[in-house]
Amino acid sequence: MRKTVLYGPRDIRFDERTEPVIVEPTDAIIRLSATCVCGSDLWPYRGLNDVKEPMEMGHEYCGIVEEVGSAVTSVRPGQFVVGSFCLSDNTCPHCKYGFQSSCEKREFMTGAQAPLARVPLADGSLVATAEIPSEDLIPSLLAVSDVLGTGWFAADAARVRPGSTVVVVGDGAVGLMGVLSAKQMGAGRIIAMSRHKARQALALEFGATDIVSERGEEGVTRIKQMTGGVGADSVLECVGMKESMFQALDCTRPGGSIGYVGVPHGVEFDGEALFFAQKNMLGGPAPVRRFLPDLMNLVLQRKINPGKVFDLELPLAEVAEGYRAMDERRAIKALLRP
Repeated sequence: MRKTVLYGPRDIRFDERTEPVIVEPTDAIIRLSATCVCGSDLWPYRGLNDVKEPMEMGHEYCGIVEEVGSAVTSVRPGQFVVGSFCLSDNTCPHCKYGFQSSCEKREFMTGAQAPLARVPLADGSLVATAEIPSEDLIPSLLAVSDVLGTGWFAADAARVRPGSTVVVVGDGAVGLMGVLSAKQMGAGRIIAMSRHKARQALALEFGATDIVSERGEEGVTRIKQMTGGVGADSVLECVGMKESMFQALDCTRPGGSIGYVGVPHGVEFDGEALFFAQKNMLGGPAPVRRFLPDLMNLVLQRKINPGKVFDLELPLAEVAEGYRAMDERRAIKALLRP
């Protein structure tokens, strides 16, 4: 079977690899209905994370269960399922507290950019739909697996409340899902920071009320002007770079909250500065499993359409073009069909 494999910087191939099989009794094998390229996949693709050996890529997935291990009880062959990129048993103390992404048995999904994928900890990680969903809902259900769940966590961690003023730093797929999430949570004003016209348009469609194209100190100054010098109640940091993190911190009012979900690269903090800033911070890998049932229901009831974030669709065999298009910002997010 062919799978997506990263061999080194910008060396992505759709190569012959071993077909996945049940390894542990808690495993499931699913046949992918769709998968995609994640913004975090671009870090190793660009050489910013070390690739010491060939890596099977892909952690966003939905599809039909083909086979389950002997210990799996919550899903069965023939069901359509969506799973989290963070795999969890959903029973440990951290899972029960709502932080399945810190599960005591946590694993990270890999190998999903392929026709078939093995999902460890299937009972705790997969959620089945009552029936096979309509084909047009597949992109939105796929989005729930990571990018929407991550954007939702950013908004939840930033304590978005009805009527609040929200700033979203980052106009990639996660940032755009953060806009959609803040809108669903009732934010009164949503300021999307973006310089890209197509992404600005989608942000407005998802619920942004304002667009700010400035970055860094200029961006912070603009936000302060728009909020009467106060700053935002909630800020979603969806990039992970030093500039974006400090932009998020400086945009937030004292007592406000930052939800940070961009994987940090080169970010360091000064303890005294944080002490006197008096701002709440919560982030990390999103506990998508906490949100999966509710977000899937919103999609199935057609109350939200996060699948619009996919602006490029390709056959899985052309996955390398999906990586190139996202790397060159010709695409927001590439959907791959096996």
